[in-house]
Amino acid sequence: MSGTTLGIGLMVLGILLYSINDAMGKWLVGAYSVGMILLVRSLGALIVLAPFAHRDGGIGALLHAPHRGLQLLRVALSTTEIGFFYWAVSYMPLADTMTYYLAGPIYVAAMSAIFLKEKIDGARWAAILVGFVGVIIVLNPSSSTLSWPALIAITGSFVYSVLMIVTRQLRGTADSTLLVFSTGAAFLAGAVLAPFQWVTPTPRDLALLLLLGVVALFASFCVNRSLKLAPASVVVPYQYTMLIWAVIFGYIFFNDTPKMSVLIGAAIIIASGLFIFFREQTRTPPGVPDELAEEVAPSNPAQP
Repeated sequence: MSGTTLGIGLMVLGILLYSINDAMGKWLVGAYSVGMILLVRSLGALIVLAPFAHRDGGIGALLHAPHRGLQLLRVALSTTEIGFFYWAVSYMPLADTMTYYLAGPIYVAAMSAIFLKEKIDGARWAAILVGFVGVIIVLNPSSSTLSWPALIAITGSFVYSVLMIVTRQLRGTADSTLLVFSTGAAFLAGAVLAPFQWVTPTPRDLALLLLLGVVALFASFCVNRSLKLAPASVVVPYQYTMLIWAVIFGYIFFNDTPKMSVLIGAAIIIASGLFIFFREQTRTPPGVPDELAEEVAPSNPAQP
């Protein structure tokens, strides 16, 4: 399996896990504040992450992490994006919030060409734009859809896209280090905000809040590793699969029946993603590691 193929697979798995995490968060945010969710979910993630961080050098590795400026920027972006998502989803249906986030691949494609110097040919641009057309069909834009919560979600999607670019630039950093920084920052933000709207969780909800962090941790690992193995402009369009899961989970857990426009848009999004996937298979022969996979492998011998 080539690095690009593995990167695509990890991105799809990461988006599935994020979608599960988002559905759980949507349900919990009705009873608990954003600060509480950040605090407890981050605690759960840190408990699971601690042994891996210790194995990879512990505090010393964190203090000597490369590109400190980018590391701090990534921490700020990660914490801001999480806050914006839960802020938006507290006002909007899950599928609507996720759909606004699906503008992200367009931002990433443009920024990866500018900041990462990735070559994006016409066929890939066309597939990305076709996927975006599917998003537009789902959104059915109007003055009523562009509300204040929608602007929050759009801002969050842009922040998430910048986060993807910065993560790609830090591909030489150990996964555990990246995760400790982002999770620790979210924990500190939650510790500051939670006391203002504290509600003591029930044992069941406490378990779910902790599980929220564990699921988000493994989702972040998949996305981070994906961006190490393959160009951002290739793997990030698979963020579009988020809409598929939003429709499924919205119907199962929140009794949201998808409109015909959502189904049509989802079909277009799937088609664009499959086009990129199969095209990459012809560009990178199976079993031949791509250049990025060879670059990453020796620099990260031990990862969670």
